[in-house]
Amino acid sequence: MNALDYLVLIGTLLGIAAYGIWQTRGRRDLGQYLKGSGKSGWIVIGISVMATQASAVTFLSTPGQGYQDGLGFVQNYFGAPIALIIIAAFFLPIYRRLNVYTAYEFLGKRFDSKTRLLGAALFLFQRGIGAGITIYAPAIVLSSVFGWSLDLTIILSGLLVIIYTVAGGSDAVTLTQKYQMAVILAGMVIAFFILLWKMPAGLSFTDCLTVAGAMHKLKAVDFSPSLTQRYTFWSGTLGATFLMLSYFGTDQSQVQRYISGSSLRESRLGLMFNAVCKIPMQFFILLLGVMLFVFYQFQPQPVVFNQFAWKSQQQISPLQKQFDDGHARKEQFIRDWLDARHKGDSLATKAARDGIFVESAHAAALHAQAVAIADPKTKRGNENDYVFITFILNYLPHGLIGLLVTVFFAAALSSKAAELNALASATTVDIYRHIIDPGATDAHYTTVSKIFIIFWGFVAISFALFTNMVENLIQAANIVASIFYGVVLGLFLVGFFLKWIRGTAVFCAAIISQALVIFLYYRLDISYLWYNLIGPAACVLLAILLQLVIGPPAEERAFPVIFPPK
Repeated sequence: MNALDYLVLIGTLLGIAAYGIWQTRGRRDLGQYLKGSGKSGWIVIGISVMATQASAVTFLSTPGQGYQDGLGFVQNYFGAPIALIIIAAFFLPIYRRLNVYTAYEFLGKRFDSKTRLLGAALFLFQRGIGAGITIYAPAIVLSSVFGWSLDLTIILSGLLVIIYTVAGGSDAVTLTQKYQMAVILAGMVIAFFILLWKMPAGLSFTDCLTVAGAMHKLKAVDFSPSLTQRYTFWSGTLGATFLMLSYFGTDQSQVQRYISGSSLRESRLGLMFNAVCKIPMQFFILLLGVMLFVFYQFQPQPVVFNQFAWKSQQQISPLQKQFDDGHARKEQFIRDWLDARHKGDSLATKAARDGIFVESAHAAALHAQAVAIADPKTKRGNENDYVFITFILNYLPHGLIGLLVTVFFAAALSSKAAELNALASATTVDIYRHIIDPGATDAHYTTVSKIFIIFWGFVAISFALFTNMVENLIQAANIVASIFYGVVLGLFLVGFFLKWIRGTAVFCAAIISQALVIFLYYRLDISYLWYNLIGPAACVLLAILLQLVIGPPAEERAFPVIFPPK
């Protein structure tokens, strides 16, 4: 990076952050600090919901996922439109009618205090881990750009987000997310077209898709009935519907975004904006990763992309030499294969394609050797998380490098601030105000909320420092969510639709179901998406059975806010 890149990076980030802090200066009202002013229109809500989920993990790691496995990961989002429609129809009206700060207040009103605390605790635990993952992603960028140690960059990026979130609160997050998303989407589109422009002369976009298809990168939908295959149409439509229903419907970081709408209509339109745009956006980012794969079939490629983890290893040089030789042979086979296809020569096409797969297998073996010799103390993260940032630093012009690096920081600032704000909201409202000090002033709770933002920020930093992310980051985030989200969703489904079930039954059912999901995760070899179906199904069924065993209470508990007596 040169001076122009630093100017773009620093100017954009400071400008957006300063605008959000200035616009929300001096707010001490708890409702405005945690929920916002309640005046957001549908486009602001829609962008805010999208930006909260689309963290730096999305824009850094998803291209690497497309590079490695192709378009199949898009199936993970097939359930999003279904889930968002259900939330807009059933969840959102209840949240707005209750005028809650957090989603878990509903559980306390519907059931009892212990169920509310359980729902909040499950959210805090899994979202605290997820916050560590979202700090980890931009730290990879800093590490690659500046050559700093990953631990140092984790600490610096974490502190930056803590300061920004404490200063601005929920409205600062919402106000700035539309500008952050504009920077993000502009940067990704520009990177995509520059990538196509830098393809070899004479290689059309159709040829790029042909190469990607021949190397099994374009299979977006898989109808395999296998439960062990991670991404299929069935796991994406069934399991992912429950994952998205849990995330958008019960995760405070998302609920907090859309309950700030000026009306029920505006909030619903914001959710529908995401229902329409989510799959196309993820498809585009994965396609960018697929084009990166094609690009590196014709350009020099490192045997490992995470150069900082391996740069001290002298053994890497001979492996890189072998890799380069094989890469040159594979590139020639690909060119011969395309030429034979254009000429209609089936024999030459088959021979060249066989050569491609032989050399691909040889390259994979060399890559595995390189990974095996890495020092475990320096090897952090998944290799594919470094693919996109390597392309940016090596092939983009200055100024655009600064813009794309800004993309990752803008995404990190946006989603991380929303997560910390949500963690602080749940801790302040569902634990501190509910149990520790229920009679304090709004100013006191606002101060406490800021303290909890700092606390959860340091928890996230600690997790990122001491955990080695062996999974691709985008997958790691979804795996953590799938283990815990399902049971939380089960609590809400019982609360919304099974009015005769009481707190003790659903509380015990949730505890048993969570233990079951964790046990099955370590015992079964199935796609993690299925746990989003297993968790709520177990919770609902066990709640029904336990309530039948316990029997109805002596006096039926009235719940007039949502279910008025006839």
